[in-house]
Amino acid sequence: MRIGINCRSFLKKNYAGIGRYTFNLIKCLAKSDRENEYTLYVNRRLFDLKKSVPAVPGKNFKTKIDYLNRGLDNSLGQVDAYHSPSPDFIKFDKGKIIVTVHDLIYKTYPQGHTEQTCTTTDKQMSGIVKQAEKIICCSRSTMDDMKKIFSVDDKRLELVYQGVDKEIFYPVTGEEDVLAREALKRKGGSVPYILFVGTLEPRKNLTNILKAFAVLKAKKKFMGKLIIIGMKGWMVDDINSLIKKLGIEGFVVFTGYVSDQELRWFYNLAEVFVFPSFYEGFGFPIVEAFSCGTAVITSNVSSCPEVAADAALKVNPYEVSEIVEAVSRILGDKKLKEILEQKGLKRSGDFSFMNTAKHTLEVYQKVCAG
Repeated sequence: MRIGINCRSFLKKNYAGIGRYTFNLIKCLAKSDRENEYTLYVNRRLFDLKKSVPAVPGKNFKTKIDYLNRGLDNSLGQVDAYHSPSPDFIKFDKGKIIVTVHDLIYKTYPQGHTEQTCTTTDKQMSGIVKQAEKIICCSRSTMDDMKKIFSVDDKRLELVYQGVDKEIFYPVTGEEDVLAREALKRKGGSVPYILFVGTLEPRKNLTNILKAFAVLKAKKKFMGKLIIIGMKGWMVDDINSLIKKLGIEGFVVFTGYVSDQELRWFYNLAEVFVFPSFYEGFGFPIVEAFSCGTAVITSNVSSCPEVAADAALKVNPYEVSEIVEAVSRILGDKKLKEILEQKGLKRSGDFSFMNTAKHTLEVYQKVCAG
């Protein structure tokens, strides 16, 4: 088989969820498949220093760089299948099309997006539904949304869970624990703390996290800090004024983007990881926290309960009181905290990028054989 894969999502240095998925998919395909031919498509201007060209991971991989924006057909050439690891406008006639759909947030949580974003994304998805031979969904929740919203037939949908990189996310001990505490101090944090990780945008529910944290402080249930890791997204301009209104200035630390090493350390040192998102297509931070042995609180909606199973406390993300109660339970019950940490470590074993690559390869084979 000749497979083309779009690398757009991880060309920039600070890539997040979809970029992490694409990078690890290609890395694990290179480890597990040395027979088929892969072409990595890169759209990059000649002097664009903000984007890096991915290293070729194996002898059966090559890179096609589209310096002049000639498009997929002219740059990639004839392949048996073309895989877009994220929903994009698809204009390709030289192979069967496979697209990974991570979520349908713009439909299920439209209030978190501008009208223009919703319109643009809807055009993209309409094109994907018409043209894609197979649509890979990263959770059963996303599959259900595809069937409900776009009436896509089951035969065109494939469930392929994403993974966690155990070379990055694992429990730290000894000298690494010392280094972690030093890094935390440099970022303005200190133990104990509650942790949130994710792009700062409305659906991540940062407003209710801050309100819950303020209640915990007021009731003297927790005297540490709240550390927020993630790049600034959109529609979060009022966060600082909310922090001031709640009277928790000085107790909330925004780190911005951190390295993978720092992210591992900060998961490890956290008392509890809170992730009561209004909607997730998969929820990488849940399994990353699990893999580090951290107790997790997440939502009871979208894919969060599917991914977390019985390894996390689940709350209604719209109810601040439920977030407060869940955090209080973990902080006040050492045995419960240890049980969740152990269950999380065990659950993280169910999510492997090698399995992601294996099942994705099976999708390629189905499409090419068909």
